[in-house]
Amino acid sequence: MGSLDNRIALITGSSRGIGAATALLFAAEGAAVALHGRDRDALGEVQSAIEHEGHRGRVASFVADVTSFSDVERLRLEIERALGPVDVLIANAGGNMAPPGPMEELTETAWRAVVDANLTATFLTLKCFLPGMKQRGRGTIVTLSSAAARRPHEKSPIAYAAAKAGVQLLTRDVALQAGPFGIRANCIAPETILTERNTQQIPEALQKTLAEQHAVRRLGTPEDVARAALFLASDQSAWISGAILDVAGGSVMV
Repeated sequence: MGSLDNRIALITGSSRGIGAATALLFAAEGAAVALHGRDRDALGEVQSAIEHEGHRGRVASFVADVTSFSDVERLRLEIERALGPVDVLIANAGGNMAPPGPMEELTETAWRAVVDANLTATFLTLKCFLPGMKQRGRGTIVTLSSAAARRPHEKSPIAYAAAKAGVQLLTRDVALQAGPFGIRANCIAPETILTERNTQQIPEALQKTLAEQHAVRRLGTPEDVARAALFLASDQSAWISGAILDVAGGSVMV
């Protein structure tokens, strides 16, 4: 038996990177997995990988814009028709579109884009799926923050760090509000993760330099974060709610 048998899990932003690794692991643990993203071809590759592994859980792919509440509502209805109501929600979708730099050089357009992609998207996703979880009296939520939100730094990507800090507080408020309904909410804050994109964009020499800044002398992998998400999503963490879990190789200690 898997630790997520008979669970229906939605992982937003699961067409690649952390989300894809989480979807593969959840399927291996018996969950019916709802994949989500904007790139239908990339979603198809993840779905094919899950099906190729022959996991017990069902899998289906959905395209939606999680910065639009009406689109998230449509996503929820499509998932419920295809798989059933969501028990486990991994609010992973997000990203940083604004490079680090002086705050006064950050444009309003870039600020809004980053906040929408991370904080607003997480808010709308939770807002949409929480009512059903409350009605059913059960549910597990895991949000994704970042080490950038855990400590100030002069080279921080300010909009991204601020949005991810907002995700942390949002998660804790939801944990308090939804706990009496049998719902847990926790947050993961990863440091630099060697996703496909980061592996391509960060030069090998810089990767080695960054690794030296971690107590565990390496950078993280998507699978490192996926295993943390599995722990928080499963009954192994049944009395943990409102926590921020640093998956950071010992580089963040707060």
